[in-house]
Amino acid sequence: MDRIWKALDARARAVADRPISALFDDPGRAAAFSARFGDMLFDYSKTNIDAETLNLLLGLAEAADVAARREAMFTGARINETEGRAVLHTALRSPGGSVLVDGRDVMPELRATRARMRDFAEMVRGGLFAGQGGAITDVVNIGIGGSDLGPAMAVQALAPYHDGPRCHFVSNVDGAHVADTLKGLNPETTLVIVASKTFTTIETMTNAATARDWMAARVADPAAQFVALSSAQERTAAFGIPAERVFGFEDWVGGRYSVWGPIGLSLMLAIGPDRFDDFLSGGAAMDAHFRSAPPGGNLPVLLALVGIWHAQVLGHPTRAVLPYDQRLARLPAYLQQLEMESNGKRVTMEGTSPPRPTGPVVWGEPGTNGQHAFYQLLHQGMQVVPCEFLVAARGHEPELAHHHRLLLANALAQSAALMRGRSLDEARAIAARAGFTGAELDRQARHRVFPGNRPSSTLIYPQLTPQVLGAIVALYEHRVFVEGVILGINSFDQWGVELGKELATALAPVLCGECPGEELDGSTRALVAFVSGRERDIQGGEGFR
Repeated sequence: MDRIWKALDARARAVADRPISALFDDPGRAAAFSARFGDMLFDYSKTNIDAETLNLLLGLAEAADVAARREAMFTGARINETEGRAVLHTALRSPGGSVLVDGRDVMPELRATRARMRDFAEMVRGGLFAGQGGAITDVVNIGIGGSDLGPAMAVQALAPYHDGPRCHFVSNVDGAHVADTLKGLNPETTLVIVASKTFTTIETMTNAATARDWMAARVADPAAQFVALSSAQERTAAFGIPAERVFGFEDWVGGRYSVWGPIGLSLMLAIGPDRFDDFLSGGAAMDAHFRSAPPGGNLPVLLALVGIWHAQVLGHPTRAVLPYDQRLARLPAYLQQLEMESNGKRVTMEGTSPPRPTGPVVWGEPGTNGQHAFYQLLHQGMQVVPCEFLVAARGHEPELAHHHRLLLANALAQSAALMRGRSLDEARAIAARAGFTGAELDRQARHRVFPGNRPSSTLIYPQLTPQVLGAIVALYEHRVFVEGVILGINSFDQWGVELGKELATALAPVLCGECPGEELDGSTRALVAFVSGRERDIQGGEGFR
């Protein structure tokens, strides 16, 4: 692989001064540097990737043996080597067949759990499972990380399909989150879902206990309106949730990949089991495409290779995810976890340091809001930020078609403007028309120059349906996988979240005054003293009143 990396570095130097727009002298470029998945189009022609570069990138994927690693994942091999686990979130959305883990077919149990979820969702939605004040009107999902970001994103994304109870999400241990969420809800018609695989996650269990206290103060039997999404049946029983309202999942389902199973119960309650099945089928269709499509027309592979080119070859440390679809407002945050928790690593599978930077910072905001916030930096800033546009060809509000046309115009215009830019001569003409002359014209013109040559890709889908959302989520999951394989890292562990949690556990009694915290560093000890109202112990001053 080292030879290919060096060839890619040489290629980057060779094309450094070539405008992306010059590549469109070839009238077939847009078709050649795009790929289809059904009615979905992925266009990466507005990047500096040409045929020679693409061939090198495809060679990189081949040298990393992405195909073999992919098959190992789908067939239940323990590719999460640091934790000794298989990686089988794809099985959660599989329409049939068998998947073996250590010789055991896991599909019958998965189908049984999905059937239990369906039965429960239909009972809640049909009023057969009711609260102590009547049919369930509101669902509060308490979880964090993958137990929150996935379902919260999907519930918002599929708002046009809601015909069940209203869904709310609590994740942050900040008491304001649970307090603001529960305020105004009727406890007699509220169902609380506690989502934690181990039932020990401190933020989730703290919020769950608060919700239980809120419920207990207002209804006769608070446990009757709690559901657990967990594999820890002893702990769920101790919390008061009976086994028939516990939906478990295996350790080979990582949190950030878990929306397809029991963690997606809130989504199933909101849109119904049939539409939830559509969501699963979209993911399964992308799985089939990923396994069978040749690399040059394989959307997850291409999306990953574009990312590798920008982050690991050209050295751009961030990428912006820009959905021109307001209902995908939570997608950038969801992808932050999916990509940064998966590939934000500093050790390879062999225990060595990666020779190149690993996962970039992922961030973004829906269009057109972002245009009035950070696009100034995208267009004229000193650093290049590769952009990924997501655009629906149609909206869900036919009576507001003019809104959607304007949204589409903005999305396509922004990608064109990032590539094209504005020259100094063009800027001078604009400044002259504004009445500037002489030295002031030159000064004003420079402020109006756009360097251009800013790369972007665009994913266009017909409409944001459950099936399309499933395909998009699976697309990005597999993109992360391919990038991880090429970089030689484990995309399925997350040791980086552990240390802070351990220190927080040790700090809690210090904040309560139960122990002095003498082992803390000077800065942290001073901060503890300040927030505890003991800053005079450090500074001998008056402090704030």
